[in-house]
Amino acid sequence: MKVLKGQDVLALGFMTFALFVGAGNIIFPPIVGLQAGPSVWVAALGFLITAVGLPVITVIALAKVGGAMDALSTPIGRSAGTLLAVVCYLSVGPLFATPRTATVSFEVGVAPLTGEGPLPLLIYSAVYFALVLLVSLYPGRLLDTVGRFLAPLKIVALVVLGAAAFMAPAGSVGEATPAYVAAPFSQGFVNGYLTMDTLGALVFGIVIVNAIRSRGVEDAQLITRYAIIAGLIAGLGLVLVYVSLFRLGAGSHTIAANATNGAQVLHAYVQATFGSLGSGFLAVLIALACMVTAVGLTCACAEFFGKLLGYPYKVLVVVLAGFSLLVSNLGLTQLIQFSIPVLTAIYPPCIVLVALSFAHSLWRSPAAVVAPVMLVALVFGIIDALKGAGLEGSMPSVLAHLPLAEQGMAWLLPSVATLLLAVIADRFLLPRLQRA
Repeated sequence: MKVLKGQDVLALGFMTFALFVGAGNIIFPPIVGLQAGPSVWVAALGFLITAVGLPVITVIALAKVGGAMDALSTPIGRSAGTLLAVVCYLSVGPLFATPRTATVSFEVGVAPLTGEGPLPLLIYSAVYFALVLLVSLYPGRLLDTVGRFLAPLKIVALVVLGAAAFMAPAGSVGEATPAYVAAPFSQGFVNGYLTMDTLGALVFGIVIVNAIRSRGVEDAQLITRYAIIAGLIAGLGLVLVYVSLFRLGAGSHTIAANATNGAQVLHAYVQATFGSLGSGFLAVLIALACMVTAVGLTCACAEFFGKLLGYPYKVLVVVLAGFSLLVSNLGLTQLIQFSIPVLTAIYPPCIVLVALSFAHSLWRSPAAVVAPVMLVALVFGIIDALKGAGLEGSMPSVLAHLPLAEQGMAWLLPSVATLLLAVIADRFLLPRLQRA
């Protein structure tokens, strides 16, 4: 029976970590740290739940069912599961996340040197996606390319930045913004959504499993074990990265008091700490982080749509890379504006799907429990999305002022209530109907 060597398991963990750490993971924690002020670690706890805990749990859930999202979504039926998978893959793939990796790395690392005109963005994104295409065409070599080469480079850069955040803080901790004074934990919790890592984990699950199989491992229990170990290694790495970036942001009040996003905080800190080399260092860090994530997303999307549509893998890689290139040239601001409502709507049912997957054995009919809870989570997620899109004025006041709506979590209480009712029905009503 083929097994992985220790160095292969470590490389798999590095690959999984590298797939998750994109530009969003590096940009969002500093602004949370800056705005949370003295409450930074309370906000960090909420952030770590959604940005680390949920993705790791998702990797474990997928590993148990062989890595494919359609196996995880069995309780909601084939059609609904396929639709959910298509929406998730498109969202974290060619519509939003993959193009965003290029635009973020351009605006943070290149635009300060070239300007933000359309021509520099076009040239940069063309070179960027050419490299993404080259690596993605050979998924069997992903563990070697990412796990042994790109991931260590990214990790070294993050270690340098993280060590600097603790050893050379830019200044003292400033005051918290009103939102973080009122509810630091929930603000951190919701901001963890923006990393998109739970959705990314649903996509990366099959990439991780295929990387294990590419080493000749076929035993299902071993594949699950290695995937879980990889997820835990990645989770530990994410925690270390986030903690250092929270510290970086919290201590940057003196140099970045008026920053409106994490990229500005990072840029100010790196310039203050590393001087003239700061811009180059930040550009390399962001470019590495983004490119590894883009490769993982492209491979996963090509695998999924290849099975769904029957087209060859390499053809889909070319199509996905080309489409992402086009979308990336719309610019970062437009991409974020379009993506936020979609993510707000689909995140809740995905969280429900993953969380309830560990309890299927407790119920007589998992479909009778999971499906209604996911539906309620989706409905209230859409309500949150409409509010996020600025359409609350057209909604009934009762929907615009739901419990936890101000924290972007209006879906939580209705979903829990539906779960309780569904479990009661599964336990007591379903047996009676079956006997009748």
